[in-house]
Amino acid sequence: MGQTITSGDLVKKLGGELIGDSNLLINSVASLESAHQNSISFFNNPKYSDLLKSTKAAVVIINRVDLPDRSGTSIVIDNPYLYFAKVSQLLNPSKTLKKEIHKSAIIHPSCKLGQDIYIGPNVVIEENVSLGDEVVIHAGSIVEAESAIGNASVIHPHVVIKANTIIGKNCILYAGCIIGSDGFGYAKDDSKWLAIPQIGRVILGDNVDIGSNSTIDRGTLDDTIISSGVKIDNLVQIGHNCLVGENTIIAGCVGIAGSAKIGKNCAIGGAAMILGHLSITDNVTISPGSMITRSIKTSGTYTALMPFQDHETWLKTAAKIKRLK
Repeated sequence: MGQTITSGDLVKKLGGELIGDSNLLINSVASLESAHQNSISFFNNPKYSDLLKSTKAAVVIINRVDLPDRSGTSIVIDNPYLYFAKVSQLLNPSKTLKKEIHKSAIIHPSCKLGQDIYIGPNVVIEENVSLGDEVVIHAGSIVEAESAIGNASVIHPHVVIKANTIIGKNCILYAGCIIGSDGFGYAKDDSKWLAIPQIGRVILGDNVDIGSNSTIDRGTLDDTIISSGVKIDNLVQIGHNCLVGENTIIAGCVGIAGSAKIGKNCAIGGAAMILGHLSITDNVTISPGSMITRSIKTSGTYTALMPFQDHETWLKTAAKIKRLK
Protein backbone atom coordinates (compact mmCIF):
# COMPACT_ATOMS: atom_id res chain seq x y z
CA MET A 1 0.00 0.00 0.00
CA GLY A 2 1.37 3.44 -0.92
CA GLN A 3 0.88 6.86 0.63
CA THR A 4 -2.61 8.22 1.32
CA ILE A 5 -3.83 11.61 0.13
CA THR A 6 -7.18 13.31 -0.37
CA SER A 7 -8.39 14.17 -3.85
CA GLY A 8 -8.31 17.86 -2.95
CA ASP A 9 -4.73 17.79 -1.66
CA LEU A 10 -3.65 15.85 -4.73
CA VAL A 11 -4.83 18.63 -7.03
CA LYS A 12 -3.15 21.23 -4.82
CA LYS A 13 0.15 19.38 -5.28
CA LEU A 14 -0.04 18.43 -8.95
CA GLY A 15 -2.56 20.81 -10.50
CA GLY A 16 -5.54 19.94 -12.67
CA GLU A 17 -9.21 20.75 -12.17
CA LEU A 18 -11.07 18.69 -9.59
CA ILE A 19 -14.71 18.01 -10.37
CA GLY A 20 -16.51 16.29 -7.52
CA ASP A 21 -15.59 15.37 -3.94
CA SER A 22 -12.38 16.90 -2.57
CA ASN A 23 -12.30 14.63 0.51
CA LEU A 24 -11.94 11.23 -1.14
CA LEU A 25 -9.03 9.21 0.24
CA ILE A 26 -6.65 7.86 -2.39
CA ASN A 27 -3.99 5.30 -1.52
CA SER A 28 -3.29 3.47 -4.78
CA VAL A 29 -3.11 3.79 -8.55
CA ALA A 30 -4.89 1.18 -10.65
CA SER A 31 -6.36 0.39 -14.04
CA LEU A 32 -10.03 1.20 -14.62
CA GLU A 33 -10.81 -2.51 -14.42
CA SER A 34 -8.99 -3.31 -11.17
CA ALA A 35 -9.58 -0.04 -9.29
CA HIS A 36 -11.35 0.03 -5.92
CA GLN A 37 -12.96 2.76 -3.81
CA ASN A 38 -9.59 4.26 -2.80
CA SER A 39 -7.91 4.02 -6.20
CA ILE A 40 -7.15 6.63 -8.82
CA SER A 41 -7.10 5.67 -12.48
CA PHE A 42 -6.90 7.43 -15.85
CA PHE A 43 -8.79 7.41 -19.13
CA ASN A 44 -7.40 8.43 -22.53
CA ASN A 45 -8.53 5.72 -24.95
CA PRO A 46 -12.11 5.54 -26.29
CA LYS A 47 -11.96 1.74 -26.60
CA TYR A 48 -12.14 1.57 -22.80
CA SER A 49 -15.36 3.60 -22.59
CA ASP A 50 -17.29 0.70 -21.08
CA LEU A 51 -14.71 0.39 -18.30
CA LEU A 52 -14.93 4.12 -17.64
CA LYS A 53 -18.65 3.73 -16.95
CA SER A 54 -18.26 0.67 -14.72
CA THR A 55 -15.02 1.44 -12.85
CA LYS A 56 -15.01 1.56 -9.06
CA ALA A 57 -12.16 4.08 -9.00
CA ALA A 58 -12.64 6.92 -6.54
CA VAL A 59 -11.13 9.38 -9.00
CA VAL A 60 -10.44 9.19 -12.73
CA ILE A 61 -7.93 11.44 -14.49
CA ILE A 62 -9.49 12.50 -17.78
CA ASN A 63 -9.37 15.17 -20.45
CA ARG A 64 -12.20 17.61 -20.97
CA VAL A 65 -13.41 16.04 -24.21
CA ASP A 66 -14.14 12.73 -22.48
CA LEU A 67 -15.51 14.23 -19.27
CA PRO A 68 -19.22 13.84 -20.25
CA ASP A 69 -18.73 10.04 -20.14
CA ARG A 70 -17.58 10.12 -16.50
CA SER A 71 -20.21 10.30 -13.74
CA GLY A 72 -17.93 10.24 -10.67
CA THR A 73 -15.21 12.46 -9.24
CA SER A 74 -12.63 13.45 -11.87
CA ILE A 75 -9.43 15.39 -12.33
CA VAL A 76 -9.48 17.17 -15.68
CA ILE A 77 -6.11 17.62 -17.38
CA ASP A 78 -4.83 17.78 -20.97
CA ASN A 79 -2.51 14.76 -20.63
CA PRO A 80 -4.12 12.17 -18.32
CA TYR A 81 -1.36 9.57 -18.72
CA LEU A 82 1.41 12.00 -17.75
CA TYR A 83 -0.60 13.17 -14.75
CA PHE A 84 -1.19 9.53 -13.76
CA ALA A 85 2.58 8.91 -13.86
CA LYS A 86 3.13 11.85 -11.50
CA VAL A 87 0.45 10.55 -9.14
CA SER A 88 2.05 7.11 -9.15
CA GLN A 89 5.41 8.62 -8.20
CA LEU A 90 3.77 10.60 -5.41
CA LEU A 91 1.93 7.61 -3.94
CA ASN A 92 4.83 5.18 -4.37
CA PRO A 93 8.01 6.96 -3.33
CA SER A 94 11.31 5.14 -3.72
CA LYS A 95 12.59 3.27 -0.69
CA THR A 96 15.09 5.36 1.24
CA LEU A 97 18.35 3.48 1.67
CA LYS A 98 20.66 3.95 4.59
CA LYS A 99 23.76 5.78 3.41
CA GLU A 100 26.41 3.14 4.00
CA ILE A 101 29.09 0.99 2.43
CA HIS A 102 28.56 -2.71 3.05
CA LYS A 103 31.47 -4.48 4.70
CA SER A 104 31.68 -7.05 1.88
CA ALA A 105 32.21 -4.39 -0.83
CA ILE A 106 35.69 -4.25 -2.38
CA ILE A 107 36.72 -0.67 -3.16
CA HIS A 108 40.16 0.29 -4.42
CA PRO A 109 41.77 2.95 -2.19
CA SER A 110 42.35 5.24 -5.19
CA CYS A 111 38.61 5.75 -5.72
CA LYS A 112 36.93 9.10 -5.09
CA LEU A 113 33.66 8.66 -3.25
CA GLY A 114 30.99 11.34 -2.97
CA GLN A 115 28.84 12.09 0.04
CA ASP A 116 25.73 10.16 1.10
CA ILE A 117 26.40 7.16 -1.09
CA TYR A 118 25.11 3.60 -0.74
CA ILE A 119 27.24 0.62 -1.80
CA GLY A 120 25.62 -2.79 -1.32
CA PRO A 121 26.95 -6.27 -0.65
CA ASN A 122 29.66 -7.76 -2.88
CA VAL A 123 30.08 -4.67 -5.02
CA VAL A 124 33.50 -4.36 -6.67
CA ILE A 125 34.90 -0.93 -7.54
CA GLU A 126 38.29 -0.86 -9.25
CA GLU A 127 41.03 1.76 -9.24
CA ASN A 128 40.51 5.45 -10.01
CA VAL A 129 36.71 5.26 -10.13
CA SER A 130 34.85 8.46 -9.26
CA LEU A 131 31.40 8.37 -7.64
CA GLY A 132 29.32 11.52 -7.24
CA ASP A 133 27.13 12.43 -4.29
CA GLU A 134 24.09 10.25 -3.47
CA VAL A 135 25.12 7.50 -5.86
CA VAL A 136 23.52 4.11 -5.15
CA ILE A 137 25.17 0.85 -6.22
CA HIS A 138 23.24 -2.31 -5.39
CA ALA A 139 24.51 -5.80 -4.64
CA GLY A 140 26.88 -7.63 -6.94
CA SER A 141 27.61 -4.81 -9.39
CA ILE A 142 31.08 -4.16 -10.80
CA VAL A 143 32.53 -0.79 -11.74
CA GLU A 144 35.80 -1.19 -13.58
CA ALA A 145 38.81 1.11 -13.54
CA GLU A 146 38.80 4.78 -14.58
CA SER A 147 35.00 4.99 -14.73
CA ALA A 148 32.87 7.84 -13.37
CA ILE A 149 29.28 7.91 -12.13
CA GLY A 150 27.48 11.25 -11.68
CA ASN A 151 25.44 12.50 -8.76
CA ALA A 152 22.28 10.61 -7.73
CA SER A 153 22.64 7.84 -10.29
CA VAL A 154 21.33 4.41 -9.29
CA ILE A 155 23.00 1.15 -10.29
CA HIS A 156 20.78 -1.89 -9.71
CA PRO A 157 22.05 -5.40 -8.85
CA HIS A 158 24.53 -7.26 -11.06
CA VAL A 159 25.27 -4.42 -13.44
CA VAL A 160 28.67 -4.47 -15.13
CA ILE A 161 30.25 -1.12 -15.95
CA LYS A 162 33.39 -1.71 -17.96
CA ALA A 163 36.57 0.37 -17.80
CA ASN A 164 36.58 4.07 -18.76
CA THR A 165 32.80 4.37 -18.86
CA ILE A 166 31.29 7.79 -18.09
CA ILE A 167 27.79 7.89 -16.59
CA GLY A 168 26.02 11.20 -16.04
CA LYS A 169 23.77 12.48 -13.27
CA ASN A 170 20.42 10.94 -12.29
CA CYS A 171 20.86 7.86 -14.47
CA ILE A 172 19.25 4.51 -13.67
CA LEU A 173 20.89 1.28 -14.78
CA TYR A 174 18.59 -1.67 -14.18
CA ALA A 175 19.61 -5.17 -13.16
CA GLY A 176 21.98 -7.11 -15.35
CA CYS A 177 22.76 -4.48 -17.97
CA ILE A 178 26.32 -4.25 -19.31
CA ILE A 179 27.81 -0.91 -20.28
CA GLY A 180 31.07 -0.72 -22.19
CA SER A 181 31.67 -4.30 -23.25
CA ASP A 182 33.77 -4.81 -26.40
CA GLY A 183 32.09 -4.06 -29.69
CA PHE A 184 31.73 -6.73 -32.36
CA GLY A 185 34.78 -5.93 -34.43
CA TYR A 186 36.82 -8.52 -36.38
CA ALA A 187 39.17 -8.49 -39.36
CA LYS A 188 39.48 -11.48 -41.68
CA ASP A 189 42.89 -13.20 -41.53
CA ASP A 190 42.80 -15.90 -44.19
CA SER A 191 40.27 -18.36 -42.75
CA LYS A 192 40.29 -16.87 -39.27
CA TRP A 193 38.85 -13.78 -37.63
CA LEU A 194 41.16 -11.41 -35.75
CA ALA A 195 39.56 -9.41 -32.93
CA ILE A 196 40.07 -5.64 -33.23
CA PRO A 197 40.80 -3.99 -29.85
CA GLN A 198 37.92 -1.77 -28.79
CA ILE A 199 39.56 1.25 -27.20
CA GLY A 200 36.74 3.80 -27.26
CA ARG A 201 34.41 4.47 -24.35
CA VAL A 202 30.72 4.56 -23.58
CA ILE A 203 29.42 7.94 -22.43
CA LEU A 204 25.94 8.30 -20.95
CA GLY A 205 24.47 11.78 -20.53
CA ASP A 206 22.25 12.84 -17.64
CA ASN A 207 18.84 11.29 -16.86
CA VAL A 208 19.48 8.18 -18.95
CA ASP A 209 17.68 4.91 -18.10
CA ILE A 210 19.04 1.55 -19.30
CA GLY A 211 16.76 -1.49 -18.95
CA SER A 212 17.59 -4.91 -17.55
CA ASN A 213 19.97 -7.08 -19.57
CA SER A 214 20.58 -4.43 -22.20
CA THR A 215 24.09 -4.02 -23.59
CA ILE A 216 25.88 -0.97 -24.91
CA ASP A 217 29.22 -1.62 -26.58
CA ARG A 218 32.25 0.62 -26.27
CA GLY A 219 33.57 2.27 -29.40
CA THR A 220 36.31 0.81 -31.54
CA LEU A 221 38.20 4.12 -31.71
CA ASP A 222 35.61 6.84 -31.09
CA ASP A 223 33.10 6.75 -28.24
CA THR A 224 29.60 5.28 -28.11
CA ILE A 225 27.39 8.13 -26.91
CA ILE A 226 23.94 7.89 -25.32
CA SER A 227 22.74 11.47 -24.93
CA SER A 228 20.83 13.00 -22.01
CA GLY A 229 17.22 11.97 -21.49
CA VAL A 230 17.43 8.72 -23.48
CA LYS A 231 15.28 5.85 -22.17
CA ILE A 232 16.18 2.29 -23.17
CA ASP A 233 14.05 -0.77 -22.42
CA ASN A 234 15.15 -4.31 -21.53
CA LEU A 235 17.14 -6.57 -23.87
CA VAL A 236 18.34 -3.84 -26.21
CA GLN A 237 21.67 -4.15 -28.05
CA ILE A 238 23.51 -0.99 -29.11
CA GLY A 239 26.68 -1.57 -31.11
CA HIS A 240 30.02 0.20 -31.02
CA ASN A 241 30.37 3.84 -32.08
CA CYS A 242 26.62 4.48 -32.08
CA LEU A 243 25.19 7.87 -31.22
CA VAL A 244 21.69 8.14 -29.75
CA GLY A 245 20.30 11.69 -29.60
CA GLU A 246 18.62 13.41 -26.68
CA ASN A 247 15.26 12.19 -25.37
CA THR A 248 15.01 9.26 -27.74
CA ILE A 249 13.15 6.23 -26.40
CA ILE A 250 13.95 2.64 -27.43
CA ALA A 251 11.64 -0.31 -26.67
CA GLY A 252 12.64 -3.88 -25.82
CA CYS A 253 14.60 -6.22 -28.08
CA VAL A 254 15.76 -3.49 -30.45
CA GLY A 255 19.11 -4.07 -32.14
CA ILE A 256 21.19 -1.15 -33.42
CA ALA A 257 24.32 -2.10 -35.35
CA GLY A 258 27.63 -0.30 -35.07
CA SER A 259 28.17 3.33 -36.08
CA ALA A 260 24.46 4.08 -36.50
CA LYS A 261 23.41 7.60 -35.59
CA ILE A 262 19.94 8.11 -34.14
CA GLY A 263 18.54 11.65 -33.84
CA LYS A 264 16.79 13.46 -31.03
CA ASN A 265 13.24 12.73 -29.85
CA CYS A 266 12.95 9.49 -31.79
CA ALA A 267 10.81 6.50 -30.75
CA ILE A 268 11.94 3.02 -31.78
CA GLY A 269 9.39 0.24 -31.38
CA GLY A 270 10.11 -3.17 -29.94
CA ALA A 271 12.22 -5.66 -31.94
CA ALA A 272 13.07 -3.09 -34.62
CA MET A 273 16.45 -3.55 -36.29
CA ILE A 274 18.68 -0.72 -37.53
CA LEU A 275 21.64 -1.56 -39.74
CA GLY A 276 25.08 -0.14 -39.13
CA HIS A 277 26.47 3.17 -40.43
CA LEU A 278 22.97 4.60 -41.02
CA SER A 279 21.72 8.02 -39.93
CA ILE A 280 18.21 8.67 -38.66
CA THR A 281 17.10 12.27 -38.36
CA ASP A 282 15.28 13.83 -35.39
CA ASN A 283 11.63 13.10 -34.54
CA VAL A 284 11.38 9.74 -36.28
CA THR A 285 9.12 6.93 -35.09
CA ILE A 286 10.02 3.39 -36.16
CA SER A 287 7.22 0.85 -35.85
CA PRO A 288 7.79 -2.42 -33.93
CA GLY A 289 9.53 -5.16 -35.86
CA SER A 290 10.72 -2.90 -38.68
CA MET A 291 14.03 -3.47 -40.47
CA ILE A 292 15.71 -0.17 -41.30
CA THR A 293 18.11 -0.68 -44.21
CA ARG A 294 18.84 2.88 -45.32
CA SER A 295 19.21 6.27 -43.69
CA ILE A 296 16.11 8.31 -42.86
CA LYS A 297 16.37 12.02 -43.66
CA THR A 298 12.76 13.10 -43.14
CA SER A 299 10.86 13.07 -39.83
CA GLY A 300 7.82 10.81 -39.64
CA THR A 301 6.70 7.27 -38.93
CA TYR A 302 8.29 4.33 -40.76
CA THR A 303 7.08 0.73 -40.88
CA ALA A 304 7.79 -2.73 -42.32
CA LEU A 305 10.52 -5.17 -43.21
CA MET A 306 12.74 -5.07 -46.28
CA PRO A 307 12.31 -2.73 -47.95
CA PHE A 308 10.93 -0.43 -45.26
CA GLN A 309 8.71 2.44 -46.36
CA ASP A 310 7.12 5.51 -44.89
CA HIS A 311 4.06 4.43 -42.92
CA GLU A 312 1.36 5.67 -45.33
CA THR A 313 3.02 3.94 -48.30
CA TRP A 314 3.36 0.76 -46.27
CA LEU A 315 -0.37 0.77 -45.47
CA LYS A 316 -1.17 0.98 -49.18
CA THR A 317 1.33 -1.80 -49.98
CA ALA A 318 -0.16 -4.02 -47.27
CA ALA A 319 -3.65 -3.45 -48.64
CA LYS A 320 -2.51 -4.46 -52.14
CA ILE A 321 -0.78 -7.60 -50.84
CA LYS A 322 -3.90 -8.57 -48.93
CA ARG A 323 -5.93 -8.48 -52.17
CA LEU A 324 -3.52 -10.77 -54.00
CA LYS A 325 -4.81 -14.30 -54.53
